[in-house]
Amino acid sequence: MSDLQAITETLITGDGDKLQELVKEALAAGTPANQILQKGLIVGMDIVGEKMESGDMFIPEVLMAAQAMSISVEILKPLLAEGEAASAGKVIIGTVKGDLHDIGKNLVVMMMESAGFEVIDLGVDVDPAKFVEAIRENKPSIVGLSALLTTTMPMMKKSIESIEESGLRDSLKIIVGGAPVNQAFADEVGADGYAPDAGSASKMAKAMHA
Repeated sequence: MSDLQAITETLITGDGDKLQELVKEALAAGTPANQILQKGLIVGMDIVGEKMESGDMFIPEVLMAAQAMSISVEILKPLLAEGEAASAGKVIIGTVKGDLHDIGKNLVVMMMESAGFEVIDLGVDVDPAKFVEAIRENKPSIVGLSALLTTTMPMMKKSIESIEESGLRDSLKIIVGGAPVNQAFADEVGADGYAPDAGSASKMAKAMHA
């Protein structure tokens, strides 16, 4: 098994300590940091995303893998030449106003960061105006809106309307997600995509940004 394969497989198991060791060993053996990131770690997180979608992995395991990934990326960061670690794009994400749920959103943030996106997390209970302000400031290519309650779903529509009214809608894609949300609702509120889970949200963001 190659170093990179071992890194991919260890990441999937979520063993952060072993993963750090393997990353350091690969660096010592002369494997470029960017290769470790792209062909070892990111490949592993893609598989984690697929396993989550298919129900072969559950949130606690996915969180362990994502945490192992972020610790390993910290080791690589200083060695990634400027530009080598070029972000896949900017994503703004937040749970809409009136909703305080963040586990799903935090998982999406981890998966997106693992896929190379620069993520600006606005947190929970985010007012539509705050989304607009953050879009103006950061110029993302993708905005993610999360709602976990049926009562806060209308706030997704209101947030999208505010982004449209501000004239910023055409420059970005909007993804919606959360337990009560489905494709029909995404179509109704004018979102560009609906993601049932963090793995598919990350995959969809990559496809939109490609």
